[in-house]
Amino acid sequence: MNDSAPQGVLVCDKPQGLTSHGVVSRIRRWCGTRKVGHAGTLDPMATGVLVLGLGRGTKLLGYITGVSKTYLATIRLGSATPTDDADSEPDLFAEPAALAAVTDESIAQGVLALTGSIDQVPSAVSAIKVNGQRSYARVRAGEDVELKARRVEISNFTILDIRFSVAEGHIDVDVEVDCSSGTYVRALARDLGTSLGVHGHLTALRRTRVGAFDLDQAVTIPEDLDTGAPALISLAEVAQTLLPTVHVDSEEAKALMQGKRVSTDRSPEQGSEVAVVSGDELVSIAEVRAGGVLKSQTAFAIDLA
Repeated sequence: MNDSAPQGVLVCDKPQGLTSHGVVSRIRRWCGTRKVGHAGTLDPMATGVLVLGLGRGTKLLGYITGVSKTYLATIRLGSATPTDDADSEPDLFAEPAALAAVTDESIAQGVLALTGSIDQVPSAVSAIKVNGQRSYARVRAGEDVELKARRVEISNFTILDIRFSVAEGHIDVDVEVDCSSGTYVRALARDLGTSLGVHGHLTALRRTRVGAFDLDQAVTIPEDLDTGAPALISLAEVAQTLLPTVHVDSEEAKALMQGKRVSTDRSPEQGSEVAVVSGDELVSIAEVRAGGVLKSQTAFAIDLA
């Protein structure tokens, strides 16, 4: 590609207290480009994997947003907050006798009931839109917002540690969660507490994986943004983790970028999307049509057009 602007994907380890938009702003300065987006919001209190697209990498973000994710979290049983996490102060508290009755076994049973395919009501203080307006904005305006339940998949909900501090009014439960896109881990905390009759909210959240991207690939954003910009994961490498791949030669790549259709017997079934790669360059995301014909849908190698 002839474009000198950064093109690719960057995995960041988001620090606590910074919004996802704040991360985007810092990456714009660090990498010297305006065209930056992220593939799924992390709440300000959360840390961990935030995947960002730079340049034409932003075209891949829609594919990354829908992948599964892994979190480490701490659930505090014994109190609830308006936001279901530590970004607001507790406003509901468990009866001491109810909290004292909670056991390892009852917590395990509650976790098991929230594992698998479940209908989850998202936290009202969330970015979900209700009639064109973010739910959190409606809540802050004083509205009583009730969101509809959504089907999510909790493929793993493992208890790592339980710390009983009943005299102080809480029980802390460390967990690991593997879940589908759209899952609210703070809603799991809320629902676990509700099922045990003691309320619950999230006090810590760290995202360790988004699809094929994990903390091992994540960079820490420096205080001094004038330091050298980080290396990006190439468009071709990212696309091949997201979609089936078809390799083409340079002439076929040029034809696709000129809007022509390319016949191939190397492609998956009709109607599917594939990443078309030539050498180490992502050419396009293409649709497989009848007879194995490729038709470019999203162009990346624009210098070939």
